[in-house]
Amino acid sequence: MKKISLLIILCTLFTFCKSKDSNDIIVPSKAKNTITDSIPTNEKDEDGCLASAGYIWSKVNKECIKVYSGIQLNPKNNLANEDESLSAFVLFSENKKEVEVFLPSSDSSFVLKATSKSNEYVLEDWKLTTTNNFVLSKNNQDLFIGDGQIGKKISGRDTE
Repeated sequence: MKKISLLIILCTLFTFCKSKDSNDIIVPSKAKNTITDSIPTNEKDEDGCLASAGYIWSKVNKECIKVYSGIQLNPKNNLANEDESLSAFVLFSENKKEVEVFLPSSDSSFVLKATSKSNEYVLEDWKLTTTNNFVLSKNNQDLFIGDGQIGKKISGRDTE
């Protein structure tokens, strides 16, 4: 009986004292750094927006936004355009007295102000009219046109 008890104790000790493989070792400091260091500060622009994730500073809303969250206006010569990088986007202020315009060929935006005419916003030679369709023009030449709907028209669910 003593021999069986001794054998069980030795087997138990042997099992617990098994040396670990070098692949089984986890270094906690590396796991911790991946969480805190996943967004380097040099990826943020001067306004604190994470540019690498598509965020840009909105002058009218005073926050970081994604340009594509505004109203899409397609080029007049390509109204069926599906390439968002060729479209202009407009974003209204909360009080609807200003509209910020993001052009496809520019890294910055500009702000149009509401005029005394309803549904018209102007800055120098730029004008946005919002009667039936949204029309962005420069020097009275229509450049971009949209239906005024925010984002793409998606039906159904993305989980189907």
